[in-house]
This record gives sequence, structure tokens and C-alpha cells, in this order.
Amino acid sequence: MNNVILFDGECNFCDHSVQFIIKRDKKAIYKFASIQSDIGQKILKNFNVPENIDSLILVEGNKCYFKSSAALRICKNLKGGWKLLYCFLSIPKLVRDYFYDIIAKNRYKWFGKKDACMLPSPEMRNRFLK
Repeated sequence: MNNVILFDGECNFCDHSVQFIIKRDKKAIYKFASIQSDIGQKILKNFNVPENIDSLILVEGNKCYFKSSAALRICKNLKGGWKLLYCFLSIPKLVRDYFYDIIAKNRYKWFGKKDACMLPSPEMRNRFLK
């Protein structure tokens, strides 16, 4: 698996984040799967991801990235000024993840939760793993 983003399919913020990435990923570098899906669970198991991880997950080749490291690495390949956020990887992970965790812990309260994963449009369906 290469360039796969795993996201919480029940989270409104995560859904908007996926839509944000798709809109700015003009080269269609990234594929997507919800963490709750069978393929998402298989990827988590293959990379021995802890069950309690509360994060967007990026798989690049044989490496798996979490939290701010995943988000900032994704930005590197997005159209526009979003690429500049990649430089924040130079900030210590402990500091970056502190702020990431605040958003992650409050995402349902601030942005809401869905009963089910979103259904991609027919033209976007090929970007989602089954």
C-alpha cells in the first residue's frame, strides 16, 4: 500500500478533511479508507497500529505515520500554499501532537458525528479502497 489515508468515517471533521485533501490533490496521489472499513482494519493490523490511536493515519510505502506527522506529510503533496505547512515537521513531535490531540479529543463535540461513513460520488469512488 502506498499513499493511503485512513480516517474516522463517523467524524464530520474527518470527512471534511478528506474532501479538502481530494480537492487539492490534483494528481490523485492519495487513496482513502475509513478506519472502520474492512480494508482499514486490515491496514491497521498489518502496521500493528495501537487500537487506541486517535488519529488520521498515512501509509507511505512501508511506513505508517500518525497525528501531526501524517497531516503535515499529506500537506506536502497538496496544491497551493498548503505545501508550506510541511516545514512544521521541524517542530518537535511532542509539541505538534499536543495541539493535534486537542482537536482529536474534541472533534465530535465541535464538529459532530455521523451514523455511518460518507458515500463518495461516482467520480471519486475509485479513490476509496474497499
